[in-house]
Amino acid sequence: MKLPEILNRKTVARSRLFKIETLDLLFSNGVERTYERLPAGSRQGVIVVAVNDKDELLLTREYAAGFHEYQLSLPKGAIDDSESAMAAGARELAEEVGFGANNVEFVKTLTVAPGHMGYEISVVFATDLYPNELEGDEPEPIELIKWPISELDTLIESDDFREGRAIAALALCKSRIERIQSRSPG
Repeated sequence: MKLPEILNRKTVARSRLFKIETLDLLFSNGVERTYERLPAGSRQGVIVVAVNDKDELLLTREYAAGFHEYQLSLPKGAIDDSESAMAAGARELAEEVGFGANNVEFVKTLTVAPGHMGYEISVVFATDLYPNELEGDEPEPIELIKWPISELDTLIESDDFREGRAIAALALCKSRIERIQSRSPG
């Protein structure tokens, strides 16, 4: 398919974190339409599926301003300009839940609401964890929740765990988690 022609691009709002722009587009069939979007910024995100040596997922419960509530999720944050997704995942793991990882592997980069946002988040899988606390940028300590990997389906179905990025990350890492589970005694 041929991409629509951009007739006009205009920034209509800007905040400390976001820019909103309109795109006046001409599609190949002659239809003109105006879209509003949050274009891709210079910083993208990372989300970490981390499993400790007790076969537990490391989850976070932190404030979610979009809903003005605390939500259960996975460690996540921004990738700094000089970082790879794996390095950012290791750093966020240390900042948010106080663990480092000897093994961090890239899984996949996901788009988030691509009809309206140019935002991507990379999923990384972390194992062989060890205590390693780094100071983060959160306004309050993040609650660490350890969840048995044997109860992964219960977590995904839980009303308390509903962030789409976290559910997608777990689904992408499910075969890796199952390999860990199959090696565990009992």
